[in-house]
Amino acid sequence: MKKAIIFLWILFSLSVQVYGSLALDEIGAKEEKNPQSLLTRGPYLQAASSNSIVIRWRTNVLERGVVRYGTSAENLEFSVENDSISLEHIVALHELKPDTRYYYSIGGLTHTLQGDTANYFYTLPLKGSKGIYRIGFFGDAGNRSQNQKDIRDQFVKYLGNEYMNAWILLGDNAYESGTDAEYQSNFFEIFQQEFLKKYPMYPTTGNHDYLDVGKYRGKNQRTREVAYFKNFTMPINGEAGGVPSYNPSYFSFDIGNIHFISLDSYYIDENGLKLSDTLSTQVQWMKKDLEYAHKKQDWIVVFWHHPPYSMGGHSSDKEITMVKLRENLLPIVERYGVDLILGGHSHSYERSKLMKGHYGFEASFSEKYNLDNSSGAFNTDNRYSPYIKENSNQGTVYVVTGSAGKLDSNTQPSWPHDAMPYSNAEIGGAVMVEVNNNRLDLKWICADGIIRDQFTMLKNIDKKKSLKLSEGKQASLRASYNGKYVWNESVKDTGKTIKVPTVSGKTYYMVKDENNRVREVFEVEGIK
Repeated sequence: MKKAIIFLWILFSLSVQVYGSLALDEIGAKEEKNPQSLLTRGPYLQAASSNSIVIRWRTNVLERGVVRYGTSAENLEFSVENDSISLEHIVALHELKPDTRYYYSIGGLTHTLQGDTANYFYTLPLKGSKGIYRIGFFGDAGNRSQNQKDIRDQFVKYLGNEYMNAWILLGDNAYESGTDAEYQSNFFEIFQQEFLKKYPMYPTTGNHDYLDVGKYRGKNQRTREVAYFKNFTMPINGEAGGVPSYNPSYFSFDIGNIHFISLDSYYIDENGLKLSDTLSTQVQWMKKDLEYAHKKQDWIVVFWHHPPYSMGGHSSDKEITMVKLRENLLPIVERYGVDLILGGHSHSYERSKLMKGHYGFEASFSEKYNLDNSSGAFNTDNRYSPYIKENSNQGTVYVVTGSAGKLDSNTQPSWPHDAMPYSNAEIGGAVMVEVNNNRLDLKWICADGIIRDQFTMLKNIDKKKSLKLSEGKQASLRASYNGKYVWNESVKDTGKTIKVPTVSGKTYYMVKDENNRVREVFEVEGIK
């Protein structure tokens, strides 16, 4: 009798499980076939690496999301689906090929919500690989203004048929308080078609992303119960390069030979410490990550919201967060050879020269802190005077670019900051950084399409090379920088690489840029 009861109980349990499973499948099938399914947000690309990417989107009804993808728009041969039904769809693609174009579509098991030849992305290049990489930086962008739309359109025009490997948000991404509704109207709807569906995006927060008002003031900095952390997926496990942070407030990633670090200047950690506190968990992680990047990568770029130098809408002499970041954080990042630091917060553009060692108020700044007093920029006759870093810890350029949406001409009385001579609060813009091997170019692209500021930085220029070859052999001489090349008068070639005959004894060749800022010497010795 007891055995019979046990058998019946097992049979009943199995039938419930099977029935329940079938019922869920039927529900899922119904939802997948629901003709009312609409795309309400996305798709947008997150946490990209050289072999993976996350594709996100939102629908108005519950369904199981599916991404179909492949290297041909006519043959989306692979597919990945959500583990469960949802309104918020987060699908990770793995085992992708580096630096490869993939086409994709999004939808459900039985339908496609979006997917054509405009839905594509490139995976990131392998860590350390050298190529031409383009990265956009948008600060304080999310306010649904005409300025925001004009800058977006000018970036599209500037890029033409070129691909932007990534675009980076510098905080205050959705005004005024960073609610989900504000993200929808002021960010996702504005950038969806031109940017979000084909360029991987990496963000950081600003004070306006923390809903830091009323009863929430100071609370959300600790709990992070805000839309920003629900809307974005960050590469926190080291999958995109660098040291894993396991914390969505800060993370790092590599694009070829460039290392990027995203920091959160408003977040308060479990010990009550902020980015400006050197004992905070964020700074302790950052030091480990910088140690990694300092040894492994050619370029290091760091970004956070509150700039250490500004006399725009915010004063870096008065706002305690900005003061403490300058005093406590800058000595660390400069020690590890960071090349470029970008922020927003002030709704203006401000840019330093190549500088190092200034941690005080504006009144204490002098030109002795500039390691190079040139502009670093192209002049009107297309001649240029680049910044040259002879070793990995020689100076940093600081940039405030917080006018990609918000624009505020109400500057401080001492505008511009003495350390930031290239400043403009009259027109909005965003920054394009282009890296080609050991050359970095930064361009401030304005809402009217004019590039009003730019500079070039060169690293690891070989000042002298020696070659020994048998007499009569051809010697191949290659400049170590990217730019224009003026060789010896006896050499008619103007290319980066030239070939010369090897003769008895030593022969010297020199190449320089047209402004005589960069010079390299080659010693070719002929051996019998």
